[in-house]
Amino acid sequence: MKVAIGSDEAGFDLKTILVSYLTQEGYAVDDVGTYSKDPVLYPDIALKVATAIREQRDERGILICGTGIGMAMTANKVPGIRAAQAHDTYSAERARKSNDAQIITMGARVIGPEVAKAVALQFLRSEGLKESSKAKVERMCEIERSFGTERKGA
Repeated sequence: MKVAIGSDEAGFDLKTILVSYLTQEGYAVDDVGTYSKDPVLYPDIALKVATAIREQRDERGILICGTGIGMAMTANKVPGIRAAQAHDTYSAERARKSNDAQIITMGARVIGPEVAKAVALQFLRSEGLKESSKAKVERMCEIERSFGTERKGA
């Protein structure tokens, strides 16, 4: 499985740990940045991962910032993307099984490396959507389509 991963400067250290760990676990990791602790605009990183998923260059994505919140909000602006914040293995599993999420987000200021490894692995190993949730996810997609691809911002 090919996994896109990205972070801002707040998530850089955790991203570096996860890239190494996931590679050791046999995943093909597409590191889209950032590549240092220099400040970046996290929406640009979220867009890179979400676009890689949307264009099917990667199968799943992981985004890391200070809290995981901004990354999730940004990734979900990309049509067709379902990103879920996950800071425990149960949420990571449910993101896949209940919501067919292609991306999880984590906060480097919220969880430590060992928990992040477990969360990432649970997300990547979890099977897709359960039958009982298909209608709910399809309804989410219908709502998204009803607004078209243009979204009005703040």
